[in-house]
Amino acid sequence: MSEERDPDMDLDCTAVLTDIWLMLDGECNDETRARLQHHMDHCSPCIEAYGIEEKIKSLLSRKCGGDRAPDALRERLTFEIRRTVSVTRVETKIDSADS
Repeated sequence: MSEERDPDMDLDCTAVLTDIWLMLDGECNDETRARLQHHMDHCSPCIEAYGIEEKIKSLLSRKCGGDRAPDALRERLTFEIRRTVSVTRVETKIDSADS
């Protein structure tokens, strides 16, 4: 009996946890959301981390009183976060290739 391989379970949990904030903020597309949800449905450490991050986001939202960061700051932070995630993913692939 051969089991079919599930590509969503090949996701590195670190990558899933990085993308959780995109999911919580509604900034990922439907395909990414479905991929992350499927992984979390089968990975209890990731779903636990998601719950913690969701609570942190909710707490921040309540305590910040709806204050919104200036658009320029939000854009700069978004750029830096995506750049950092991209660099980390590229370095991880390079490290894997060296092995």
